[in-house]
Amino acid sequence: MQLLFAGLIGLALFAGTVRAFLVGRPDLAKAATVFCGVFVQALPFLAFGVVISGLIATYLSPDRLARWLPRRTGVAILTAGVGGAALPGCECGAVPAARRLFGDGRSRDRQGAAALTFMLAAPAINPVVLVSTAVAFPGEPVMVGARFTASLLTALTMGLMWSRWGRAEWITRRLPRPPHSGGSKWTVFSEAARHDFLQAASYLVLGAATAAALNVLMPPTVYEHLAGQLLLGILTMAILAFVLALCSEADAFVAASLTMLPLLPRLVFLVVGPAVDAKLLAMQAGVFGRPFASRFAPATFVVATVVATVVGLFFLGGAR
Repeated sequence: MQLLFAGLIGLALFAGTVRAFLVGRPDLAKAATVFCGVFVQALPFLAFGVVISGLIATYLSPDRLARWLPRRTGVAILTAGVGGAALPGCECGAVPAARRLFGDGRSRDRQGAAALTFMLAAPAINPVVLVSTAVAFPGEPVMVGARFTASLLTALTMGLMWSRWGRAEWITRRLPRPPHSGGSKWTVFSEAARHDFLQAASYLVLGAATAAALNVLMPPTVYEHLAGQLLLGILTMAILAFVLALCSEADAFVAASLTMLPLLPRLVFLVVGPAVDAKLLAMQAGVFGRPFASRFAPATFVVATVVATVVGLFFLGGAR
């Protein structure tokens, strides 16, 4: 946090120097404009999201969620998926919460399948993410419905697949201890919100910088080729979503900045990112265990890409 504030103060003090340096350098000026546009638009949604995640960590325990689950596995999976829409938060916080919700039961029980469904649904279809998507794509409201549908179907599909083929021996990590269990509620809230903000903001900076670089460094012919090759564009954006590892509350602004690509590949980017990316793979390996992550992450990548493509063809059709 101290480094963050020091960096902000430094940028404020040397704003004139930076502005003078950019004068006469149109490429750098364009990159700076894209970076600031993406970051400034996404920051309010990110801040609101981490406040909500802090409140969830303080007042809504995974054990309480487990007691609310229906007894039938299919209904429990559907409940966990739809319930994720009401719990805004970053995917970074969804992984440890899902591990606590998973418990120590058998892999095929309703609690484990519902926990994984919640882990995929909560950061992808909550109100903060949907509102940020609507703001990022003001002229394409269908993107909100397409993202919601594809992300929810991805979460439900993975929950059902786990209930059918999951194995308890893949979970090799023990349950983590609740953070700050002996502290006050304000301590739990502030620490959870601070952790989520710093981690998510760092990935937002990386994503905004990458979007700026893609707008300046990549020749227009590359995007024209991707726009003309739909399948290649879909695969490229799916891989890009995995590599960039953006926060789900901010990725819509990065996708919206790539105006040279059709809507369908950008929808795939928005669906794959919150479901599986480089940081989530590392977190799943640390929280659930490597045997789980090595199976669950690749399967999620394939399912999210296929589901987003099918849903996108249905919702977007011939949209640009």
